[in-house]
Amino acid sequence: MKAWPVLGILFIQTFLLSAHWFIYRTVIVFWGGLSPHATLALHVAVFVLAFSFVAASLLSYYSRNGLVTALYRVAAVWMGILNFLFFAALFCWVVWLGVLLLPPHAIPKQTRPLIVGVLLIAAAVTAAYGLINARIVRVVSTTVRLANLPPQWRGRTALVMSDLHLGHVNGIGFSRRIAALAARLNPDILFIPGDVFDGTKVDAYGVIAAFKDLAPPFGIYFATGNHDEFGDAAGFLAALGLAGIRVLSNEKVVVDGLQILGVPYHDTTYPMRLRTNLHGLGIDKSTASILLNHVPNRLPIVEEAGVSLQLSGHTHGGQFVPFTWLTQRVFGKFTHGLHAFGSLQVLTSYGAGTWGPPMRVGTKPEVVLLRFD
Repeated sequence: MKAWPVLGILFIQTFLLSAHWFIYRTVIVFWGGLSPHATLALHVAVFVLAFSFVAASLLSYYSRNGLVTALYRVAAVWMGILNFLFFAALFCWVVWLGVLLLPPHAIPKQTRPLIVGVLLIAAAVTAAYGLINARIVRVVSTTVRLANLPPQWRGRTALVMSDLHLGHVNGIGFSRRIAALAARLNPDILFIPGDVFDGTKVDAYGVIAAFKDLAPPFGIYFATGNHDEFGDAAGFLAALGLAGIRVLSNEKVVVDGLQILGVPYHDTTYPMRLRTNLHGLGIDKSTASILLNHVPNRLPIVEEAGVSLQLSGHTHGGQFVPFTWLTQRVFGKFTHGLHAFGSLQVLTSYGAGTWGPPMRVGTKPEVVLLRFD
């Protein structure tokens, strides 16, 4: 293994150990009065849980069986719960600082267990809401007007379906449910701007096979996201082809007069390469074009190339707080929705699936039904 992945894993594991220790210390200080057996049990639980996600993630990239899937799901859920427990623990200290600023004896020390109890319950309720919210995929309807759109495309619909993250958490059942939703919406064309797969070791064709039954009149088009390029990338792409999904890798196809373009994620990480590849596609600026580009960035390059509409995902909107705020700082208004960048329009979807913790708080899983006006 190269040095940088090892350093990355060590950094993540150190952070997780620190977060678990902080929650543990907060419970010990605020709750108090734990028996030796309860303290020992808490020690063991904290130690095991602190290593669970990294261990399960590594296993999931190299192995595929029921035990690994179960371990990964439990670890992923725990990671989401940990996020909210960490902030609950932090608020415990903030609240107690406020108590200390009050007049002496205004609030007795016996309120400490109440403070930690209320905040930990609030964290658990928030996590439970996030789990439920993440399984309810919404349909968002949007209308877009593109200059030089071929007349025959006016009134047609496109379904934009990003970030399924099929793997150990979102498996065959989830894939079938999404495919059934697409069939009910009956779009004229289907676009998938990346991250169909989670990058873990799975039966790639098995989890995407339900899409083979979809038959939009003008086809299904896909360009890779970062997770599609993890693990068995060649196997993922082969499975997509078997399911009848056209993979666009620095390619342009003309579909009933409309230009459809796709660039792979790894090429978009190099601005000069992206600029060269886009210009090499021979984009006709006199007629409308749609680019599948997983990340809503490199917008000056895409606009310069003459693209009319870019379809993206990747951000998940941050998926759940506080990462919703961080993502907004990185991508600004292009974190979600349809927005203009000069002559280019950019549509970013929250995505239908999740990565890591299968939770959403502050965002909603979605597919976008796009109508051409």
